[in-house]
Amino acid sequence: MSRRSGSCVRCCLVIFAVVSALCVSGPAWYWRLKKAMASGDKVSSSCAPCICDCPPPLSLLKIAPGLVNLSVTGCGGDDPDLRREMEKQFVDLLTEELKLQEAVAAEHGRHMNITFLEAKRVASQYQREAEKCNSATETCEEARERAEALLIKERKVTSLWERRARRLGWEGE
Repeated sequence: MSRRSGSCVRCCLVIFAVVSALCVSGPAWYWRLKKAMASGDKVSSSCAPCICDCPPPLSLLKIAPGLVNLSVTGCGGDDPDLRREMEKQFVDLLTEELKLQEAVAAEHGRHMNITFLEAKRVASQYQREAEKCNSATETCEEARERAEALLIKERKVTSLWERRARRLGWEGE
């Protein structure tokens, strides 16, 4: 079953490679062939230029003459009251935009401060955990050293008793 699926995968890869090669080189062959055919066609046949009595395209002036001169910037340029009102609105819009940018900057600063304080808190917590871990490691190391010293003493005592027992005739295991 695995040999069969391996053959199927190999066959699919070969087909994919051939199709990819044709996709990459096919357009170049197509244009080269088309160019060769076109150069052969020019020699064999000549075509008279097309004569067309189409009307010229319509311009915007002819379709809607009022749209061409429509401009908002010149609107009310002569009226001083309207000009003052338009300037007020522009100044008000700029003021509102600046207030919004200040509010966004303040919110961003507040969020940054909260994030910074949270990072400091987490770092402090990790530091405390690391100190606890170091303390526990030191305690374990001290206990291991004490246990090792006790084991050495116990081996000495065992060796001493074994020697005494052998002198008294014990043969051991």
